[in-house]
Amino acid sequence: MTDSPTLPAVSRAWHLLSRPVGWPKPEDFALVEAELPTPREGQVLVRNKYLSVDPYMRGRMSAAKSYVAPFELGKAMQGGAVGEVVASDVEGLAVGDHVLHFLGWREYAAVDARSAVKVDPGAAPLSAYLGVLGMTGLTAYAGLLRTAAFKEGDAVFVSGAAGAVGSQVGQIARLKGASRVIGSAGSAEKVKLLVEEYGFDAAFNYKDGPVGEQLRAAAPDGIDVYFDNVGGDHLEAAIGSLNEGGRIAVCGMISVYNNTEPAPGPRNLARLIQTRGRIEGFLVGDHYDLQPQFVQEVGPWVASGALKYRETVVEGIENNLEAFLGVLRGDNTGKMIVKL
Repeated sequence: MTDSPTLPAVSRAWHLLSRPVGWPKPEDFALVEAELPTPREGQVLVRNKYLSVDPYMRGRMSAAKSYVAPFELGKAMQGGAVGEVVASDVEGLAVGDHVLHFLGWREYAAVDARSAVKVDPGAAPLSAYLGVLGMTGLTAYAGLLRTAAFKEGDAVFVSGAAGAVGSQVGQIARLKGASRVIGSAGSAEKVKLLVEEYGFDAAFNYKDGPVGEQLRAAAPDGIDVYFDNVGGDHLEAAIGSLNEGGRIAVCGMISVYNNTEPAPGPRNLARLIQTRGRIEGFLVGDHYDLQPQFVQEVGPWVASGALKYRETVVEGIENNLEAFLGVLRGDNTGKMIVKL
């Protein structure tokens, strides 16, 4: 096996100690030191450089049955990561190569070579492969274009619009000919960012008043597509403003992730009969066939600056948990990244 000459004896990883009830607490987690993992046959050792923290991880901390297995108690958690191969006996992956994989929340990982995706640090910053050119970007692309069946001339509303997915949804809609793009966010600074940097036609701070009223003011002619990252009052407001034949793609519902009681559903679902509207949930994992098309179309937009993105970068493995909690609070603008 070809090794990097300066490997440490130990590696740190975040473990889930107990399943959070309501808002996750620091005592539910621990940063654990262990011997450096030894790759088995068909694996490479990766020194992680950037880690992803995402809202969906809150669901994996629960034991409830879901679309992905829960994190195991007393073991390292998982998530997107980009790192450098530091030991390899695998053909096609050499020491010094950079790979995208899903053994995050740790400093070093023994990664199955068949599940590692080689990425080019010369084509884009490494962190971009966790966001704008990674799963985050594909989520935006697939949800808008396939699930919501966006077409030129549609008026589009995006909640959580200053986040990693939402900001990309709005820009893709604009680049592909939306008649109007409206976003909601949680601060005046984020609202300004949406309009001035990302090119949204209108945006509002959902904390400033009832979402339904603000949406009607921002989209007086209604909306054709709603990309939902928030749920709750945003979903109800979108149904209230939906035009005939409108489509709603449900990506996430961050407003209810820490609830201990079931959240009430929208009170105006009957309006879907009048509008012949459609609500459909989706998972990015069902749309990986779009990856080549996504990279081919979005890559040049990113390279030319036509599609802009922001990252909120937190330094250090010791701050991985705080970065995750920050995502749940909405502290991030764009993709939340942990740099090691």
